[in-house]
Amino acid sequence: MAAAETVALVLDEDSPLPESTACVEDLVRRLRGHVSQLGVLASAGEPALCRAQQLGSDSVPEGYMPSRVYLVRLAEATQELVATVRSHSVGPAQPTRRRRWRQLRINVLRGVVFAVAFACLVLAASVPRT
Repeated sequence: MAAAETVALVLDEDSPLPESTACVEDLVRRLRGHVSQLGVLASAGEPALCRAQQLGSDSVPEGYMPSRVYLVRLAEATQELVATVRSHSVGPAQPTRRRRWRQLRINVLRGVVFAVAFACLVLAASVPRT
C-alpha cells in the first residue's frame, strides 16, 4: 500500500528528516492524499479518520522544527488510519479473476483458417451433383 510506504519515509528510524521546506510540503501533500483515499474506505465516525482529517486540514506551521513535528504527527495519524482500515477488513474489492485465453501465434491462426477452409472444400467436393 502506498500510504504505508509514505508513512515509512517519515517514521522509519533510518529515514532522515527532510531538509527543505519543499520536501516537507511534498510529504504533507502525499499524506493528505492518502488520508482522503483511506477516508472513503473507513466508516464516517471513525476516530482515527477524524483525527487524520483534522490534522490534514491544518496548514503546515512555519519554521524548521514545528513543520517537522507536524509532518510526524500527520504520518502517525495516517499510520493509525491505515491500521484501522486494515483491521476492519475494509479495502478495495479483489477483482474477480477471469479466464484468460492464450493468444495464438499468427501462424497457428493461419493454419487453423487454412484447415477449416480445406475441410469446407473437401465437404463441398464430396456432395453429389444432381
